[in-house]
Amino acid sequence: MSGDKTSGEDNDTMQDTDNAAMLAVLERQRSVFTAARPEPLALRRDRLDRCSRLLKDNAEQLAAAMSADFGHRSRDQSMIVDILPSLGLLDYCRKHLSQWAKSDRRRTIFPLGLLGGKASVRYEPKGVVGIVSPWNFPVMLSFGPLAQALAAGNRAMIKPSEYTERTSALMAELFARHFAEDEVAVITGGPQTGQDFCALPFDHLLFTGATSVGRHVLHAAADNLVPVTLELGGKSPAIIGAGADIARAGERIALGKMLNAGQICLAPDYMLVPEALEDQAIAAVTAGVTAMYPTLLANDDYASVINRRHRDRLVDIVEDARAKGAEVIEVNPAGEDFTGTNGNKLPLTILRNVTADMKAMQDEIFGPVLPVKTYRSIDEAIDYVNAHDRPLGLYWFGQDRAEQERVLSRTLSGGVTINDVLFHISMDDLPFGGVGPSGMGSYHGVEGFRTFSHARAVYRQPGLDIAGMAGIKPPYGKAAAKAIAKAMGRPTG
Repeated sequence: MSGDKTSGEDNDTMQDTDNAAMLAVLERQRSVFTAARPEPLALRRDRLDRCSRLLKDNAEQLAAAMSADFGHRSRDQSMIVDILPSLGLLDYCRKHLSQWAKSDRRRTIFPLGLLGGKASVRYEPKGVVGIVSPWNFPVMLSFGPLAQALAAGNRAMIKPSEYTERTSALMAELFARHFAEDEVAVITGGPQTGQDFCALPFDHLLFTGATSVGRHVLHAAADNLVPVTLELGGKSPAIIGAGADIARAGERIALGKMLNAGQICLAPDYMLVPEALEDQAIAAVTAGVTAMYPTLLANDDYASVINRRHRDRLVDIVEDARAKGAEVIEVNPAGEDFTGTNGNKLPLTILRNVTADMKAMQDEIFGPVLPVKTYRSIDEAIDYVNAHDRPLGLYWFGQDRAEQERVLSRTLSGGVTINDVLFHISMDDLPFGGVGPSGMGSYHGVEGFRTFSHARAVYRQPGLDIAGMAGIKPPYGKAAAKAIAKAMGRPTG
């Protein structure tokens, strides 16, 4: 899920953390990590348990902080999308830790196995993991990667977003109560702190945020050859197939687009619908919004856009589309006046007749604006998706298995949900990540544990003179010639 999509409002109240101080924390963590090896799995479980207790004991405080940072955010939504998924992934990691941490036995080349040679892979902690988390889901996107970094046996430093200043400060306070600084440290500060943080010589760095920022993160990490996992975003399409249940598809797309006011990297960014079904699809999305949010401005269930600058950017996207010929449909069930409020809430705006020159079709929207593009055949829809950057998510609605397989086999995206949106990220056992501009690497599932582990190859040689028997020890002679001829498939006589 994506991070800082705009430059946001000025956040001058959050004091930057000195680069030397961050480096000192990293060096302390690495020193203690090295001295403590090997640590028992019981200690990793204890750290996961402490994370769970931290969340359970302070869930209400965290939800309140997130609401204050957003201007308004539903307490129930924060529980559902930030607290509970974090607890679920922590529990999932704890349950599977023993199995994940086992060495994998691997095959040896013939005939070494028969002679007593053994090969295996050990999954060992890398050391200190840096985690840069965004503002849109500040708790879940801090605790999710942290759970897997701790399960893999690492220490961690977290840099949360300055745009959710209260939440970041609260997390720093809570982690300091539950963890020694050489186990988990939260680093607060503004953009300069973020830049300096990404340039530290971590053993692994995970960044969740905008694609444009991800490029800078990758450059910063390259100077220290730090391996990087990038969780970015992109324009995730929702494709309505010819045989889809339109009412159900519209409701589910509405839910995904309105959740967190569309500020989700996996939100359906635009709809692709058959020409003949466009009116029905728009009506279905409208009906879905109306049923879930009969009012918006004073509705506790509906989140605010994060800040005024982000809101203005979304308004500009709509006005740009209008000026270039799009039909603008505002889904405002109660007919409320959004221009006369001091808040940053926005209704869902559907855009018809969109064209490639519109801002709405160029960059990830990250808010409650939904362009609709029509197609005449499923191959035309597939070609449109393939002509653009590979998205983080792809959603297809329909019942035709052949069409479903055609979409899956001819497109490429970070993940897919069939007949709904967003849900693939909620599956703890599935890897979550992007591809190309939507990301690099993944976490969740065993893949997350391995992301934060070093796969260390170990080969145990028997006491026999294997090199001599194989003819690979000088001086070379008949044994070497015979071995080469046999490997090349030539006569050995």
